[in-house]
Amino acid sequence: MTRTFRIIQVSDLHFGGENPAAVEAALAWFHQEKPDLLVVAGDLTRDGAKTEFAAARAWLDRAPGPLFATPGNHDTPYAGPGELVERLITPWRRYEARFGIADGAVWQTPGLSVFGVNTARRAQLRWNWSKGAISVRQIRHLEGRLATAAGDVRIVVCHHPLMELTGEPMSSEVHGGRRAARHLTAAGADLVLSGHIHTPFAAPYPFGDGRTLAVVSGTLSLRERGVPPSFNLIEIDPSEIRVTALAFGKADFTVWRSWAFDRRPAA
Repeated sequence: MTRTFRIIQVSDLHFGGENPAAVEAALAWFHQEKPDLLVVAGDLTRDGAKTEFAAARAWLDRAPGPLFATPGNHDTPYAGPGELVERLITPWRRYEARFGIADGAVWQTPGLSVFGVNTARRAQLRWNWSKGAISVRQIRHLEGRLATAAGDVRIVVCHHPLMELTGEPMSSEVHGGRRAARHLTAAGADLVLSGHIHTPFAAPYPFGDGRTLAVVSGTLSLRERGVPPSFNLIEIDPSEIRVTALAFGKADFTVWRSWAFDRRPAA
């Protein structure tokens, strides 16, 4: 890899409960910076309503450059008991009608490969269905995908942070998440991008060479958790990965926090 990639990472847009000023200001910022890729790490909607998906799609259609999205736990029908049957039988139909396949999406350009995995579930054998899960089958599929992209910057996108890390504000208690983080590190993933906790965060997984980074973006909704609406700018060059969380003030975005990590040496 000889070039620098610039990726914008957003998540938890929660259209139906978005912050109107923040989403418009973010769009202007995106056009100014012209990223190589815009990644949306789930929860595009608040209640999985058709009108919310339409609003999310319309907003993202106004954004520059390629788009890569994966769903979150709010992207199934969520508004009430009348939609429970659809949630259980065809949970991702509304998402897929607007954004393509819910599990296993791929986006590639020379030097950069991005792979999606759906960690949200229609239902689970635990009370809180919003928590995440990743299966052995999904992990093996990702390992195969990563193996085909040796030499590229390799990115995995999911909604839930796979495991709790030191300094992370909360855990999404992903079933199979620790195993997934360990296997993705061994498979050479450079970044695992997620959302869900509404607070920007970046740290390496404590496995293998310690060069696989978990990067979480904040929310552009009104559902704030101690941090203003925010998104991440990720810059990747041959030797370093830089993550900058930009938070919304009264009219614009400014730097809230930044991280820098050495990249895994080329094989």
